[in-house]
Amino acid sequence: MSATERLVLASGSPRRFELLAGLGLAFELRPADLDESLLPGEAGPAYVERLAREKAAAVAAPDELVVAADTTVDLDGDLLGKPTDDDDARLLLRRLSGRTHHVHTGVCVHRSPTGPGRPVVCSTVVTTAVTFAELPDAWIDWYVGTGEPLDKAGGYGMQGSAALFVARIDGSPTNVIGLPLDALAALVEQAGTDLFTFRHP
Repeated sequence: MSATERLVLASGSPRRFELLAGLGLAFELRPADLDESLLPGEAGPAYVERLAREKAAAVAAPDELVVAADTTVDLDGDLLGKPTDDDDARLLLRRLSGRTHHVHTGVCVHRSPTGPGRPVVCSTVVTTAVTFAELPDAWIDWYVGTGEPLDKAGGYGMQGSAALFVARIDGSPTNVIGLPLDALAALVEQAGTDLFTFRHP
């Protein structure tokens, strides 16, 4: 890493911000603004990896290491986005009740050199299986009343009050929150540096 290389998070997600900040890293927030529509026939893992790579490329600049991610909730091949309103959140949670779904997160690290040369771009997809308990309507109504579901894929956030719903998790917990930290560290190493070189002085 050069003395001036900066770490950039290409996301406006408070959860991803908190995960990186929790590592004591110094970074800049630069959310990418792009069309996140699903392509015809696109499966969940391919969708999130494509978006992560597009987000990273959209904000990349010289002498920066950009981290981008995208997360989706996959219930038997049906990708569940963010609920449109409280009623939609209730429907999503009823669908997830008592069942196992998969959370896919695409992660991309885009490292641009200061001078001439091609950027190094590394990406991967991490999948975690999450099993919900059977959710009584009273639990669903209570959770929707917290306001948490509306900005989260699948209508829940495991790092918040919906932790009550999770009966089992197989895989990375930080992946379900939106940024699998172990995979991120490996990608940064692949790109030729170390995540902890970006720690606050």
